[in-house]
Amino acid sequence: MSLDLKDVSLKRNGKWLLHSVNWQVKEKENWVLYGLNGAGKTALLNMLCSYYFPTSGEMTVLGHVFGKEALGEKLRKKIGLISAGLEKKLHPDDRAFEIVLSGAFASIGLYESPTDDMREKAIDLLKAFGSIKYANRTYETLSQGEKQKVLIARALMNDPELLILDEPVTGLDFLAREQVLDMISMIASKPDAPTLLYTTHHAEDISPVFQHTLLLKEGTVFCKGETKQMMTSDTLTSFFNCPVEVMWRNERPHLIKL
Repeated sequence: MSLDLKDVSLKRNGKWLLHSVNWQVKEKENWVLYGLNGAGKTALLNMLCSYYFPTSGEMTVLGHVFGKEALGEKLRKKIGLISAGLEKKLHPDDRAFEIVLSGAFASIGLYESPTDDMREKAIDLLKAFGSIKYANRTYETLSQGEKQKVLIARALMNDPELLILDEPVTGLDFLAREQVLDMISMIASKPDAPTLLYTTHHAEDISPVFQHTLLLKEGTVFCKGETKQMMTSDTLTSFFNCPVEVMWRNERPHLIKL
């Protein structure tokens, strides 16, 4: 089991962000965490990465039980994370190659000497994602799509057991978005692929590799299950409390407000 959350709630600065979350994710299952802005998606991800600890409930991530052992870096080295919060912490004048290498140490910036194997792996990842041509450019000079490819390569440096993609295509143009989604599908197709969690508030970004979906609303699990059962007109009309129609194109859902 990759994740096991039982009646997990989270209170921060006097405000309840999550309420009685029950969620189990088996190894190699790929899930979408779907909800509007403010639903609690980021708070939940911060808990999974042990930046927050649950106020109540029982929580196990990759075999580590919260509250019964020291976590922090030990757990985070098993998790690859792509998020806007992480991106803001990176050094803009670091080269793309250095950004990727830093993933081997789960550090912001490169302060240790990478081994030859690490360098070779970083080069292989940059080549696989079509990013080797800008390996020596500084991060701040890259386009948003190029930055996302570098972040995904960085997240894979440690062969994570869990890969968290927090709205990775937000702000990308159509072509860049599709390139990143293709990369994610390629990662998921590999025999040694990690468990994938993908957060979004855009239904059309949900690719076929994500066969399970959790609908999160106001910090509470609205419902969860197979993606094709969650992303229906009836379910999402209830979820949004307004009439919507779901149409499937190329195995991806698209929403229309009626």
